[in-house]
Amino acid sequence: MPREQKLLSDIDDQASLRFQVLLIKFYQYEPSMEGKDPAEVIREALAQTLVCYYPFAGRLREGANGKLIVDCTGEGVMFIKADADVTLEQFGEPLRHPFLCFDELLYNIPGSEGMLNCALLLIQVTRLKCGGFIFALRLNHVMSDGAGLAQFLFTLGEMARGVTTHLISPIWERHLLDARHPARIIFTHREYDEMEAPVTTPITIFPLDNPIQHFFSFSFAEVSLLRSLLPPYLRRCTTFELITACLWSCRTLAINLDPDEEVRMLCVVNARSKFNPSFPSGYYGNVFVFPAAITTVKSLHGKPLGYVMELIKQAKASVTEEYVKSVAALMVAWGKQIHIPNFIGTYMISDLTKAGLEDIDFGWGKAVFGGPMIAVGLISLLMPTKNTKGEVGRVALVCLPAPAVERFAKELENLLKHQASEGKKSKSNSISSAL
Repeated sequence: MPREQKLLSDIDDQASLRFQVLLIKFYQYEPSMEGKDPAEVIREALAQTLVCYYPFAGRLREGANGKLIVDCTGEGVMFIKADADVTLEQFGEPLRHPFLCFDELLYNIPGSEGMLNCALLLIQVTRLKCGGFIFALRLNHVMSDGAGLAQFLFTLGEMARGVTTHLISPIWERHLLDARHPARIIFTHREYDEMEAPVTTPITIFPLDNPIQHFFSFSFAEVSLLRSLLPPYLRRCTTFELITACLWSCRTLAINLDPDEEVRMLCVVNARSKFNPSFPSGYYGNVFVFPAAITTVKSLHGKPLGYVMELIKQAKASVTEEYVKSVAALMVAWGKQIHIPNFIGTYMISDLTKAGLEDIDFGWGKAVFGGPMIAVGLISLLMPTKNTKGEVGRVALVCLPAPAVERFAKELENLLKHQASEGKKSKSNSISSAL
């Protein structure tokens, strides 16, 4: 491995991404792999994968003005082999959050979770008594976004299976997302602004008391119902946009804010396709921004779902190559002083439905579940799911106090019932069946 220092991009090392990503994947027993130890197979494949992804084996240092640098020391990553006296079936069918004893499925080695001078990657393979196993991972987010992590894990899976003919060569090139010189902030980046509130109402800072993890399911039929109430020109929206609008509305009502308080949805946009020429396929750094859709509580409550959808679409459409470079310039200008405000009225949903995390195969077939371990603070997670009939749907994992979760569920139920009744009243509504 080359001994060198590599600068992260101005998008990578922003304060808002300085946290750990937790991922978990469940695998069934595979008769053809009888006698093979999944922990050893993955450990050996990891050693091979790190030859080309060698920055993961380094350590983060902080340079001038807080700039993060990867010191490629070759110190390695952390790997844990564990056994559990349980079967895959005991985790439930279908597999869904929250997972019991998740802290034992990814042991937090004391002193290992820091940003600087710590291992950038922790992997634990837990073998189950049924012959299946659990793969869990912790990654420092400044190194990769979801697409970059998926690329790394697909390479790991190929190495584990001994297939190396279709590998995408990793590309560092983090300078592609550095601010121009001189740095120019040419957009108003409301996603990083302090929020506004009525004079008599203080802004509520997250976390609220005793937040819990809870999932909300969206079946094929429910997605169609939600789509049916949109104006015709909005019905071709993506399923993610549709569910985002729905969750934002329900969550805002569930957290009981003042009607005049400002709320915002940070729309996560993968900006790889926004560049000309587009990004090289092997780039595994962070290439996303999160423009803000902004309104008030009473507007979300009093206006139809189409209004919310318009806000989301407008925010997403604002992202261009110039927008991304403007975010990078903002990071250079303000450094660690600027980050996403930790207010309960700020919300973000990370779309993992197309990441393909469940498709990664170490030789035991595809995962029966692949996704993040937990929702974090203001961020909810949207993942693919299948019911017992094999029908594809979506699951949203949210983090809120128990009373707010109950109100959230009630608002969602009311929204779906309203849409169903509206559909009965107007048979002229065309219901889309596209997920």
